[in-house]
Amino acid sequence: MKIFAVGMNYREHNKELDGALYKPEEPVIFTKADSALLKPGKPFFVPDFMGRIDYEAELVVRISRLGKTIAERFAHRYYDAVTLGVDFTARDLQRKLRSEGHPWELCKGFDGSAAIGEWVDKEKFLSVQRIGFRLAVNGETRQEGQAADMLYTVDQLIAYISRFFTLKTGDLLYTGTPAGVGPVQPEDHLEGWLEDRKVLDLKCK
Repeated sequence: MKIFAVGMNYREHNKELDGALYKPEEPVIFTKADSALLKPGKPFFVPDFMGRIDYEAELVVRISRLGKTIAERFAHRYYDAVTLGVDFTARDLQRKLRSEGHPWELCKGFDGSAAIGEWVDKEKFLSVQRIGFRLAVNGETRQEGQAADMLYTVDQLIAYISRFFTLKTGDLLYTGTPAGVGPVQPEDHLEGWLEDRKVLDLKCK
């Protein structure tokens, strides 16, 4: 299983990070180790040696068939389910790595950093690209997003990634986060929804 993730895929989040609205010339793709996956019902242990750890709520899609060099018009055939995930990010470390031009694996791919909610068949929605989602922390909504606001759509991302990697059944794609990211602390309670479906319930320790 491979975990792919997309950076800077919402303009307002880019402004939040870098102070400017912009669209990257190509999708910003990174990967997470398989040990990053945090399955439903498991707590997230906040690492105490990495500085500030931020939540980033994201729409996640599940790859359902083998594919390589997939045309965008056929990409919708290669995923079958969606959920809400949290891409936990060591923000202080990320800023350091970005400033030095280094890869992001340490700040993005550490153990438990890819929390995942319960899967929902994509056919339950009129269009994946029209799904609304939100994340609450301790009962307060912190992030709200619309897949329609992605700079690169799910199908575009799958077509792009499959140029470089063979996609396999069970691979995951975290599609980027909207504005509203913030730090987590031990004892925080995170809950996430796709439209009106609660799919994620996560406690931090």
